[in-house]
Amino acid sequence: MSLSYQRLCISAVLLILAVAATQVTSRKLQEVSMSERHEQWLLKYGKVYENAEEKERRFNIFKYNVEFIESFNAAENKPYKLSINEFADQTNDEFKASRNGYRRVNGMSSKKETPFRYENVAAVPATMDWRKKGAVTPIKNQGQCGSCWAFSTVAATEGINQLTTGKLISLSEQELVSCDTKGVDQGCEGGLMEDGFEFIVKNHGINSEANYPYEAVDGTCNAKKEASHAAKITGYETVPANSESALLKAVAHQPISVSIDAGDHPSSSTQVGFSLETVELNWTMVSLPLAMAPLVMEPNIGWSRIRGGPAGVRKDT
Repeated sequence: MSLSYQRLCISAVLLILAVAATQVTSRKLQEVSMSERHEQWLLKYGKVYENAEEKERRFNIFKYNVEFIESFNAAENKPYKLSINEFADQTNDEFKASRNGYRRVNGMSSKKETPFRYENVAAVPATMDWRKKGAVTPIKNQGQCGSCWAFSTVAATEGINQLTTGKLISLSEQELVSCDTKGVDQGCEGGLMEDGFEFIVKNHGINSEANYPYEAVDGTCNAKKEASHAAKITGYETVPANSESALLKAVAHQPISVSIDAGDHPSSSTQVGFSLETVELNWTMVSLPLAMAPLVMEPNIGWSRIRGGPAGVRKDT
């Protein structure tokens, strides 16, 4: 009996040790797999770190973000998916500091109220995609510069210019970044779309991207290029605050500019759609340019109804 009990105890110990060894091996394999994924990601995006310490720190951030993304996507109650992108080795604070350049003034996102030309529209179509209407230029990259406000201003202006003239022209974000600096707008340090529209109005137009290309730095304003115009607007309108119906009426008639709070963690990795629970839509920032008039937010370029509610299509920078 004693011998049998002793054998049983030895078997139990061996089994526990075997399970523990398997768990350790599994964790090591997971670490190796994550390390390989990180190396592949580095090659894909051409990332190079200054030293081994920086690489280890960035790897840990990458690992955290990948695990978060995979856990998020495993949940079946989410209306969109996340994916690994070029920001996967950044913390959320780092991402916000380098990309979010929208400046709210005294807690308000719009400085003045305007008329709303689509107020009496009775019905909107079930879907609208301004890309299919030829009013949206390809996705652009703002780089490590908080110039999202300039890209949003330009995208809405490109859209209304196409609807007015029939010509889709990629316009100059760099002109706004470098030249629109006498008010709230401060280039890579942030700005407001309304101020961007007002700059275009007062300047009697804006140059093309081809003639005044983007550099992702503040730079010195090129007065000669600033004086050359490829498109113009005569004003803009704000969409009434906190009104989804007004927003739908607006985007059904033209591309608009929309400010989106991208500060919450999922926003920097969003692959499809955007989260209504983590993305705050600042309706007061929605505006329309006039005559050639843009509407205000990160250009909302269309919408459709999903699960009984409206869903926007966003052009990112």
